Amino acid sequence: MGLRVDMVSPLVQALALLLTIAAPTGQDRSEPVHQAQMEARIRVAPRPVAGSDGARHLAYELQVTSHYSGDAPLRLTRLAIFAGDARTPLKTLEGAALWALLGPQAADEARQDGIPIADGASRTFFLWLALPPGMRPASLRHQLTFRADKGAVQRADDVRTPVVAAAPVRIGPPLRGGRWLAVEGPGNHLSHHWGSMVAIDGTLSIPQRYAIDWFGLDAGSHSIRGAHASPAATVDADWIGYGRDVFAVGDGVVVDARDGVPNGKPLAPQQVPDDLTARSLYGNFVVLRIAPGVYAHYAHLQAGSVQVRPGQRVRRGTAIGRLGQTGSAGAPHLHFHISDRPGFERSEGLPFVIDRFTLLGEATIEDSFDPAVPVRVRAPGARLHRDELPLDGSIVAFP
Repeated sequence: MGLRVDMVSPLVQALALLLTIAAPTGQDRSEPVHQAQMEARIRVAPRPVAGSDGARHLAYELQVTSHYSGDAPLRLTRLAIFAGDARTPLKTLEGAALWALLGPQAADEARQDGIPIADGASRTFFLWLALPPGMRPASLRHQLTFRADKGAVQRADDVRTPVVAAAPVRIGPPLRGGRWLAVEGPGNHLSHHWGSMVAIDGTLSIPQRYAIDWFGLDAGSHSIRGAHASPAATVDADWIGYGRDVFAVGDGVVVDARDGVPNGKPLAPQQVPDDLTARSLYGNFVVLRIAPGVYAHYAHLQAGSVQVRPGQRVRRGTAIGRLGQTGSAGAPHLHFHISDRPGFERSEGLPFVIDRFTLLGEATIEDSFDPAVPVRVRAPGARLHRDELPLDGSIVAFP
């Protein structure tokens, strides 16, 4: 028996509604979807950390390698991130937002409809995910959608990573008094810290994933005192933070240290080292073991200022050296990060929180150079923060 005409319309409408609900957002529902010929991996599982912006963040890298041998490269058009098996994504990235996940090397590429990945080539996407309040996912799932030859759609629907439940490393401040600007800091994957992957002996790592370059500021949030033709015309003593004491962030043991490297000249051309190690990059430095598998790195210390030696035990708050400009440093500042190994190479940066600091606002280092020009401080104020990670551009005061 045939269907009556007046029954077809409601049936078709119900079927269309069902297909609409089942189809992923942003997909042309008339197109078949094929398995994506690619590999996606997350080398280091993310670990939540509370940022100075009030959100809990996950920082990690998604490496995508194409194994598609068509006439044109695969183009990644959409990335959706889910908490475990949830159906609604925490975040969906397409277009410009997807391109913004790439590192500095992609800055000059022509923006296309989708990010091309040639056969055998890899792209690394830097994820800085803010978690909704109260959410503590045990894992993340990633869905990647590609366009192949003649517009064919390919998808990888189950790229997963666990989320490390351990708390971030809790430390005291590495500096005291005054104002300090976090430059090239956490959350900025375009920085030379997080954005610089280190390949040594066949191992890829990111030692500086959460690194901060701390620059001293005066009461007006300027980093240089006096009038100069340019920052390159300054000497070290013209910089506000130069010569300030640097402190142990926790009880620990000195595992490595060096002194005797001469001070540099601000903004002088930097020589690129042949090897990437603490001794080729840090200048004068100290590395402390403050817990099993947890190492605090202090770099670019002033010549003649290092006050500790390997094997020495120190207490939190002990002065270990002074802020300077040695090694691969363009101006006086303290480079600081926490990692899982005592050396620079083959180590992974670990998230950390500082137990107490006052957030005064946000600025850029470029805005701080000219004392004759007022610094444009964003979100000015003074609010005490506890157990948070100062993010890129934060102006803070330590007790």
